[in-house]
Amino acid sequence: MARSERLLTLLQTMRRYRRPVSGAALAAETGVSIRTLYRDIASLQAQGALIDGEPGVGYVLKPGFMLPPMMFSQDEIEALVLGSRWVARAADPRLATAGADALAKIADVLPPEMREAVEASTLLVNLRPPIEAKADLGAIRKAIRSERMLNLTYSDETGAVSVRRIWPFALSYYEQVRVVVAWCELRQDFRHFRTDRIIEMVPQDERYPRRRAILLKDWRERQEEQVGSTQD
Repeated sequence: MARSERLLTLLQTMRRYRRPVSGAALAAETGVSIRTLYRDIASLQAQGALIDGEPGVGYVLKPGFMLPPMMFSQDEIEALVLGSRWVARAADPRLATAGADALAKIADVLPPEMREAVEASTLLVNLRPPIEAKADLGAIRKAIRSERMLNLTYSDETGAVSVRRIWPFALSYYEQVRVVVAWCELRQDFRHFRTDRIIEMVPQDERYPRRRAILLKDWRERQEEQVGSTQD
């Protein structure tokens, strides 16, 4: 196990304890010798980790210590690479660029061997090309973040056109379509709107009256109820 990954494992282990835990217990749980454990604790303290304790008494990690950017496990690095590549293929250009920029910032502060792992990752993403969205996905994300209403002219699967005033609170990315999850004032219920069927969209300055987090919670509960009813 690489030293950086070993230190990360030790930190994650210590976070599970609210009271001092012995060095022997930490060494056994992380799979290192007691001597290596003492060296690793000293290294973490030198990096700013607030670890109190001493041999024979036990150790405790005080809350608030932030991991340095280099403290990623190999699995975490691969997850970041895979996520970035998925976004590059599945999201709109603005979000794809942001994902690539974020990964580049992380790679810049990684140790050389981990930086090479990012660049040489063999995890690939193969998706069918998404159906082109007629609405500006960036504007939809902005409305969701700021809890603003949207006025839509929308065509359903039969081609019927309607005008909707919605409270958008989530954007779901499927392989080929993007779906706005919203409260619809016309239907007085939750509705899902495919972005490739939005004929016209006009963002509103008016905030909707419920918090985004509450709408998302209620929508999830509704989804769970519907799943449960189909299984009865």
